[in-house]
Amino acid sequence: MSYRHLSLNERYVIHHLCLYGLSCREIARRLERHHSTVGREIVRNGPRHEGDVYFHEAAQRRAEARLRWPRSWRRRDHRRLHLYVVTGLRNDWSPEQIAGRLRRDHAADARMRISPETIYQWVYRDAAEGGRLFDHLRRHHHKRRKQGRYGSGRGLIPGRVSISERPVIVERRARFGDWEGDTVEGARGKGGIASLVERKCRYLLAAPLADKSAAAMTRETNGALKQVPPILRKTLTVDNGKKFAAFKAIERQTGLSVYFADPYSAWQRGCNENTNGLLRQYFPKGADLSALSRSELASAVKRLNHRPRKCLGYRSPHEVFNAAINGALHR
Repeated sequence: MSYRHLSLNERYVIHHLCLYGLSCREIARRLERHHSTVGREIVRNGPRHEGDVYFHEAAQRRAEARLRWPRSWRRRDHRRLHLYVVTGLRNDWSPEQIAGRLRRDHAADARMRISPETIYQWVYRDAAEGGRLFDHLRRHHHKRRKQGRYGSGRGLIPGRVSISERPVIVERRARFGDWEGDTVEGARGKGGIASLVERKCRYLLAAPLADKSAAAMTRETNGALKQVPPILRKTLTVDNGKKFAAFKAIERQTGLSVYFADPYSAWQRGCNENTNGLLRQYFPKGADLSALSRSELASAVKRLNHRPRKCLGYRSPHEVFNAAINGALHR
């Protein structure tokens, strides 16, 4: 049976019959419509304030305006889907993670599907109407912005081993235990964060830094990596910042082999660069990180490690890394 939109004349009838206090079922019977059609019409296009009445001309204008909305926006009427998306956003999941996880959590329900682009459109429209869902996006943008490119312009450290000498297997992400390291800097002289990311599963380790010194970076890097079983400590790829000047001490204490990316080649540590961008959601540029507590940082790291990732088949880094640890311990 084909569906017909209500006409202005039908809305006129609904208006007058509502004034007489007739029920939705009785109005529907007289219009030869289903009662749910009348009920949805009054909810969607009816009065916005208590005490007002359904008026056919206002309802017609609202209905025509809704038809001009993109189909993606109209899909918000699917309440279960909309609730899932909003809940995911408020848990700081990205639109891509939400869309991917939906396929795992509702594999048999074709209606529980949405594209990342549609979610972005929901967020941007929500922002235009005064909403704050965009606060949960990685960069907190309330509309699309162009992305810039950047590199790492640092000098070379004596005795460094170039990334060109790193085993080829590391590039293929064919095993666990290969890490990338860097820092998330606060405002000038206001502390920072040491971040270490496992390349294969994107698991993050992080620790607060009181300053940018090599001693602080070495101490926190060693402390974080010693939480990991030795079999999962193979290589560490870093940039050419002076904070890694004591890399030999890291090698001695952790058993890792440290390799240095080429200057102006941040893409060679893309996994770490991307993860630092995710951390910026919680610790934006210019923030004072000197008083950052370990528990506050651990809370943000836990959120990131429990987010589903597309590259992991929408499993979380925590799930994949724990499986790797259990496998390593049973060998």
